[in-house]
Amino acid sequence: MFRPLPLFLALRYTRAKKRTHFISFITLTSILGITLGVTALITVLSVMNGFQSELRQRILGMTSHASITGYDGRLRDWRQLARRLADQPHILGSAPFVEGQVMLTFGRRVSGSMLRGILPEREAQVSAVVDKMTHGSLQALQPGSYGIVLGAELARYLGVWLGDKITVITPQVTTTPAGILPRLKRFTVVGIFEVGMYEYDRNMALVNLEDAARLLRLDGAVSGLRLKLDDLFLAPQVAEALTQKLGAGFFVTDWTRLHSNFFRAVQMEKRVMFIILMLIVAVAAFNIVSTLVMVVTDKRADIAILRTQGMTPGAIMVVFILLGSIIGLFGTLAGMAGGIALALNVETIVPAIERLFGIHFLSADVYYISELPSELHWGDVWRICGLAFVLTLLATLYPAWQASQVKPAEELRYE
Repeated sequence: MFRPLPLFLALRYTRAKKRTHFISFITLTSILGITLGVTALITVLSVMNGFQSELRQRILGMTSHASITGYDGRLRDWRQLARRLADQPHILGSAPFVEGQVMLTFGRRVSGSMLRGILPEREAQVSAVVDKMTHGSLQALQPGSYGIVLGAELARYLGVWLGDKITVITPQVTTTPAGILPRLKRFTVVGIFEVGMYEYDRNMALVNLEDAARLLRLDGAVSGLRLKLDDLFLAPQVAEALTQKLGAGFFVTDWTRLHSNFFRAVQMEKRVMFIILMLIVAVAAFNIVSTLVMVVTDKRADIAILRTQGMTPGAIMVVFILLGSIIGLFGTLAGMAGGIALALNVETIVPAIERLFGIHFLSADVYYISELPSELHWGDVWRICGLAFVLTLLATLYPAWQASQVKPAEELRYE
């Protein structure tokens, strides 16, 4: 139990006398070190949380929570399968798709792209692309019209606009008397979308499901069925349940498998960054050791007098543990306030810095996203602050023990 006297003495020792301003300066730098470390750790982890959440949202906005296809890469009766899945738990919607790699040409510009055939009336059930249309509409993708919707970066690269006609070249070939020729078809640009993720805005083109199946010679089949779930984190369990229910002949996968390496890499980077920045906090926390050692050296005569007046070694030890804890507490609380303030306002601060200095931190053609998101998790805040405070407590143990070992007779012999 902490008594008022040890706490009073600890608070008294935080204020420096005229001859001990250097000790006060070291104390201040220890507090600032902990403050900066905690602030940086909270801010960086919040930004990485924002990156992870934003990437997951944008990736799943164009892919799906889960998908079903045949083992040969084709699904022949998707309507019957969709009806079977309609009453399954956690499944909110389904939509068929056809996918294939193609070449797009316009004038002298050529670009490889992923061609995806969709049903516009069902696409909204599984994808966010409907809400990301900047020009035109998905409803213009009617069967036999051979309309095409391009990602914004892809349309910009090809130099096309609504109404322009581009040529789609498929890997399949046609044998004619003149020889083997690639299959190609003219499509009319009827829309442009922008999801804010360069990978999709630069490499994705959408056409009607029937047009894509005809172009890729799927003979009335589709590539698979995409599913949307009420909880994306239940995707592995739902995929496992569907695999058992549908039996052989179907292949069920989910977003955690398709993008597992990517999200594991992001999680690993977050852990490594946490460890690296925690070392900064540790260095600042152990600066308290030198601070307290200097205080103990300066106060040896005072400690001896307290011992002669009946204060026990344990009480002396508590005084210096409290002194170090006060320093650590001030630094941790200041760092928590600074970290929370930065994490909640980083999406405003970073654009202001970019405008002020005329720079751009995240180029869209280099990074997955071009904005700096932030998502504050209170669990991270409490964990960071708790660890920082524990480190400061550990840093007080040796100097406090050293203070408790002061011998009154030896210290007061020449006083």
